[in-house]
Amino acid sequence: MILLDAVDLTVRHPERDLFRGISLTLSTGDRLGIVGINGTGKSTLLRVLAGKTEPDAGSLRRGQGARIVMVDQADPVPAGTVRGVVAAAVPDAPWEAEAVLTRLGLGELLDRPTDALSGGQARRVQLARALVDPGDLLILDEPTNHLDLDAIDWLEGWLAAYTGGLLLVSHDRHVLDRVTNRMLELDRGQHYLHDTGYAGYLEAKAEREVSAASAEAVRKNLARAELAWLRRGAPARTSKPKARIDAATALVEARPEGAARASELHFEFPTPRLGDVVIEAEDLSVEAPDGRIVVRGLTLRLDPRERLGIVGPNGTGKTSLLDTLARRRDPAAGELRWGSTVEFAYHDQLGASLDPELRVRQVIAGPHREPDWTDARLAEAFWFTKDNQWSPVELLSGGERRRLQLVATLATKPNVLFLDEPTNDLDLETLRALEDFLEDWQGAVVVVSHDRAFLERVANDVLVLDGDGSARRWPGGHAAWLEHRRANRSAGAARVAKGDTRAKATPGRSTSSISAEIRQVDKTMARLEKRKVALLAEMDGAVTDHVRLTELGAELTKVGDELDSAESSWLELSAELEERRGG
Repeated sequence: MILLDAVDLTVRHPERDLFRGISLTLSTGDRLGIVGINGTGKSTLLRVLAGKTEPDAGSLRRGQGARIVMVDQADPVPAGTVRGVVAAAVPDAPWEAEAVLTRLGLGELLDRPTDALSGGQARRVQLARALVDPGDLLILDEPTNHLDLDAIDWLEGWLAAYTGGLLLVSHDRHVLDRVTNRMLELDRGQHYLHDTGYAGYLEAKAEREVSAASAEAVRKNLARAELAWLRRGAPARTSKPKARIDAATALVEARPEGAARASELHFEFPTPRLGDVVIEAEDLSVEAPDGRIVVRGLTLRLDPRERLGIVGPNGTGKTSLLDTLARRRDPAAGELRWGSTVEFAYHDQLGASLDPELRVRQVIAGPHREPDWTDARLAEAFWFTKDNQWSPVELLSGGERRRLQLVATLATKPNVLFLDEPTNDLDLETLRALEDFLEDWQGAVVVVSHDRAFLERVANDVLVLDGDGSARRWPGGHAAWLEHRRANRSAGAARVAKGDTRAKATPGRSTSSISAEIRQVDKTMARLEKRKVALLAEMDGAVTDHVRLTELGAELTKVGDELDSAESSWLELSAELEERRGG
């Protein structure tokens, strides 16, 4: 089924075309990822395709009866409770709304009014509303922002199983790699449509840039020869054909397109030297803003080249711990010591406020000095060209402002860097630039992030918070911790298969939290059973449609596997609850 047909879409800004001439057709089963540097119009294109913004040129047609659902970063959340707002989208299955909200980390906020939510919580409510009733075409703009690692992992699986059309803007490389089968790349008004997933897009982009570099080398050689020809003596010049003179001039003055951003820009970044003592915590306890103790008895020592990630579900106190280590919040108990050579910078989820009238170069230099060459080089390393550095902040896109906030943080020349969700709203190339920068940087880094690819590249170890006060350091980083979790899950499934349902109790888990999980699994099993019955009924009515029978059979197998997994979880949780109660 054709869902959307776009022809020659163009959106213009006063100084340039944001994008032009985009033509594409989206059908059921298409899964299109949209990528490009900040300011190329990714979010604008989503709104145009969703029918929320009119293009300056081109046409857009919807498939007959096709229903489009979009999660827009700018949309407000309807009034009501969290549970009520999402359940309104599925009045016949309110338990499904609760299940999705729980998966997205909102299980404790079901009865909270939506006008009392933080910005990140409101975004998750909007996402939940879309997932329970996704329509024929689901359009998502940075859906992994504000999700923890477990929620992202679940969302990735949900999107992979979704059978409708999908339009997705995301900086999460794992999600793009798993759930897309086509990619649209926006690049300075141009666009490139790749009939492959994320990996194929990267290969095609690399080949295009190599080809552009080769063509530019040929152009330079020809330009040198033509320039010599043009400069031959004045008498000979009068007989030169005008057409060749014009062609030679155009060749010499041509500006190559090439890559949107230059290759690696290496430079010496001045970092004050750190002594042997950086930051040391002894028996540290951390209190969240709501008064909960989220970390108890933490002993931690950071070394001068520390690369530490802090991970855990939303609400477990990651930002509170980062604030405490950075001395933005007092410890609830214990001792925190800083070395005398520490000069730190903190980049939080909001970023520093920016004066819209200041120019980019002034923001980077800060209020107390004039911009110098190191500021310019740092700006160029993060894709602010010499021309961009003279632009006022008010002309920057949201993603460009976020990138500027990051560069301004680095420009303070710290030797200890605290980063709280630094990847939110950054494009993929900026992420790679930040990873490259941190890899060579001579200071210590402590980062809270839900970006799996970023953690795998940047963090040597992770500190895992579980919400019950414990914080455990895992050498080997996020990949090692994830491998451990998967091994534990496999071991649990093996115990159930052998009939050993008395799972090992997890320290610190209360009977109420286990009971809540059991209720959630009950709802999941009820939903899966309902879907299984519907699939069997549909198969009975499609006995002559072999293609549809194959599709239904594949989905039935998937539902059966999910049901088996849910039943295994139910057995494990029930055994754990029995053990907790001393049964």
